[in-house]
Amino acid sequence: MNNKNLMGAVVAVMMLSSMPVFAGWEALPEVAPAPEDNPTTDAKVTLGKMLFMDPRFSSTGTVSCNSCHNVMEGGDDSRTFSMGVHGKTGGRNAPTVWNSAFHSVQFWDGRADLLEDQAKGPVTNPVEMGVTEIEQAMDKVRAIPGYAPYFDEAFGKDSMTVVNAAKAVAAFERTLITPDSPYDKYVKGDKKAMTAQQVSGMETFAATGCTSCHSGAAFNGPKMEFGQGFYTKFPTFADNGYNKKYDLSADKGREEATGKVADAHMFRVPTLRNITDTAPYFHNGSVNDLTEAVSVMAKTQLNKDLSDKEVKDIVAFLGALTGPYPEIVMPRLPATSGYSLVVD
Repeated sequence: MNNKNLMGAVVAVMMLSSMPVFAGWEALPEVAPAPEDNPTTDAKVTLGKMLFMDPRFSSTGTVSCNSCHNVMEGGDDSRTFSMGVHGKTGGRNAPTVWNSAFHSVQFWDGRADLLEDQAKGPVTNPVEMGVTEIEQAMDKVRAIPGYAPYFDEAFGKDSMTVVNAAKAVAAFERTLITPDSPYDKYVKGDKKAMTAQQVSGMETFAATGCTSCHSGAAFNGPKMEFGQGFYTKFPTFADNGYNKKYDLSADKGREEATGKVADAHMFRVPTLRNITDTAPYFHNGSVNDLTEAVSVMAKTQLNKDLSDKEVKDIVAFLGALTGPYPEIVMPRLPATSGYSLVVD
């Protein structure tokens, strides 16, 4: 090999050694996908934000969508289990609503195909909003005269229906996305957007095998059609101290929704976007610290014990997945004049 070829080989090796070992890095789109029957419009978003923030159609008048998915913070409520009506708590941790538009199915067990479907679920959940029938909640909305003009503008006359209310909430949620993170800038070509430790963590993340599940633009798996979920078994490797310590196998996951034994402990892969802001972690909210969560995942999903440096580097990389939050201006809700919708 002559000196020219030798120099070329050295340069090639240097280039390869500085590149992440996973080729599928994707930036988050600037606009979230929407189903054909519910294109996102400003009027829907305005109405949806109001409904998202309004607690009055819960059975006690105390719980709104924002109660558990606080968009003024990380899109969750920082609790192990969210608190609904009468102080009741559920059995799964509330996932962040930020970037949920990039999930092809909703809820931990994927039982809802669309955000429109998910929006209806908590209303009649006895632990969450506690309304017996969803039309009862819609009747409360219809009883507030100030809502009618917003429905008219978003959907036309005589449009105050459960379906349209859910469409409006979903439209608002599709604006809750956080592109342009340091990671996004990096994969678009700005090699100064991430720190050296974050780049090292990106390489370690891929080399460890994390991308086998957490791939794609939202780090929640490959892009799927609406209604087709990407699931993984959690824990995959249950014979370890973490499984017992954090009681990870207690929840049967998707099996509870489908009744199929084959779905036992299967969960929709969550997004890693903004994960620094969404503790506690996992479906049962059992881990409060991101460093510990990374170690748990490596052992329970890949059967690997990471060094302290590897964990710290991965955590640093995960920090690069937090993008700027768009400004959320709290809406003025239509008032009930001279009467109350809430009955003790």
